[in-house]
Amino acid sequence: MALRRRSGAQDGQATVEWVGLVLLVALLAVALATAAGARLPGTAMARTIAERIACAAGLGATGCGGPPDPGLAAAYGSELAALVRRQAPTLSYEEGMRAVPVDFRTCREDACSMGDESGEVLASLAGEPVTLFVHVIDCRPGETTARDDCSGERAGRLYLQFWAYYPGSQSLRSLPGDVGHHPDDWESLQIRLGPGGREARASSHHGYNHGGGAANWLSDAGVSERPAWGQWAGRYYVSGGSHAGHAWEPAGRLARRTPGALVRLIPFEEIARRWDRARFAVTPPWLKRVYHDPEYTGTD
Repeated sequence: MALRRRSGAQDGQATVEWVGLVLLVALLAVALATAAGARLPGTAMARTIAERIACAAGLGATGCGGPPDPGLAAAYGSELAALVRRQAPTLSYEEGMRAVPVDFRTCREDACSMGDESGEVLASLAGEPVTLFVHVIDCRPGETTARDDCSGERAGRLYLQFWAYYPGSQSLRSLPGDVGHHPDDWESLQIRLGPGGREARASSHHGYNHGGGAANWLSDAGVSERPAWGQWAGRYYVSGGSHAGHAWEPAGRLARRTPGALVRLIPFEEIARRWDRARFAVTPPWLKRVYHDPEYTGTD
């Protein structure tokens, strides 16, 4: 009996169908484990495998090592978008913390932002991808805009702001009840690129930090303000409860992480215009002074 030779298109279709089937099985495994409420062994691994299969099949939206995220390229152009993707921070979470930063347009309750307690975390247990919103302030010659402050020391520098949204914050999480809790928590990791190299700082309560320790107490409390820029090492450490940040990773306090290459990045510019009248319990990024003045030392 003569065998029919399959065309390249047929082979490609068969491959896509096979990958799709494997992906479906992996996703169903995650869904069943989650539906059971379950923190079953291997749930995080199954979710990670599903993400890797999606990347291999060309189905992953971000972080698959391919071209820049389409949304970033549309907002910033391919070259700047690629730079933003390369600089995306790896998130390191304090031990005991379960929340992950999410997209406020689809999740504004604590329950949908809770993820695995350890290991590599790519999404919450409710399926919300770990998300950072991006805002770029380009103070290089010929790139400045009328709204951004590129005066003085800002001139010639490029600033990348990565904004994290958590549905709630509880600074005093060790106390019972809702003491210290408020909804709608916005935090940021900001990177400064220029003649001095790569520097970063992270928002922390009423000010900014680079490292941890007692040196931050006055700025955290809003008693004093400081620039807080320091060497950028690629990691964004997030404290539990308050989600206050550092631009470094302390040893011995981490139980899970989200690789920067797998963080979903969403440009903020168009969203800020559409959501300019949205109500939040705290000031949203696009209404903060630092959103247009990248050297501002306050978080109001």
